[in-house]
Amino acid sequence: MARIVKKRKEDIGRSPDDMFFRGEQKMDEVLLRIVDFDAEHLQEKTVENLDALLELKKTATVTWFNMDGLHETSIIEEIAEGFNFDKLVLADVMNVNARPKVQEFSNCILLSIKMLQQNSHSDNISVENLSLIITDTALLSFQEKKGDVFEPVRDRIRNQKKRIRTSGTDYLAFALLDIVVDNYIFILGVLGEKIEALEESLLQEPRKSVIDEIYTYKREMNFLRKNISPAQEMILALSKMESELINENNNIHFKELLDNIHQAIDSSETYREILSDQLNIYHTTISSKLNDVMKLLTIFSVIFIPLTFIAGIYGTNFEVLPELKFEYSYFIMLGVMILIAVGMLMYFSKRKWL
Repeated sequence: MARIVKKRKEDIGRSPDDMFFRGEQKMDEVLLRIVDFDAEHLQEKTVENLDALLELKKTATVTWFNMDGLHETSIIEEIAEGFNFDKLVLADVMNVNARPKVQEFSNCILLSIKMLQQNSHSDNISVENLSLIITDTALLSFQEKKGDVFEPVRDRIRNQKKRIRTSGTDYLAFALLDIVVDNYIFILGVLGEKIEALEESLLQEPRKSVIDEIYTYKREMNFLRKNISPAQEMILALSKMESELINENNNIHFKELLDNIHQAIDSSETYREILSDQLNIYHTTISSKLNDVMKLLTIFSVIFIPLTFIAGIYGTNFEVLPELKFEYSYFIMLGVMILIAVGMLMYFSKRKWL
């Protein structure tokens, strides 16, 4: 999956409110699901068209409509017409490469955020665009592919949790965003454990392959930060928004959401610094080991230079040498060489060069 957003050539010059799918199709057929509830009643169903949704939007209950798959332009156009949305709202929904943002319109609030999920089998991190449209009685969510990331929210609704069943569409939007941000923190935590484990092995044995691991984790961390940082800006703008569609009592929850994403940003910054420190530790350790090797080689060279000098003089090819006829000349030479070597080792040890 591409980590850098690329604009298609055929999209250049098109009107911003043109409703066409800007992205990669990840499902063969779209999936439409509805959860309609209030404090006393709940109905949950999968539908094939929008008739049920358009009927429920007229009621006082909270209706959560979720659409998996965004390539069916006809359904998107029908939603725009049925809810009397500005064309720009649904055009932004279909632009999955758009930067996370929040924008208020006359009859709705549009939220866009990147949703990250980690494959439990391969540890690969996938990203998809999540769009939420908040109206007075309905919350519309749009995902690129089917997933069970929001199942905990559905369980809370099924289990008659009083707050979510009585707090309106804005609180439901908060619950979905909270799941997204919690996934940010979870994924950062999993990657952080690997980074910390790498630091321990780095200090014990700085193997050469650790460089590849560090750069892999740096790429992953940069990818996470690229998607989380814009989400922080969006949630900050949402927490400051004054809108009739957001109950004042729920502002505290959006501020809590802001604190959580601050935590995610802080974690990403911390782990990026740790990776940079690990890279420095690796290079420092390798340089230190190289210095130790060079020091050892230098010591042996210095020791053997005078020995070589003595051996060179002793082995000079002159016909008459005074020492040649002395009975113990050879042993005296060896003794002098040993004394010089031992003396130099003691000197190096005293100077703490060894």
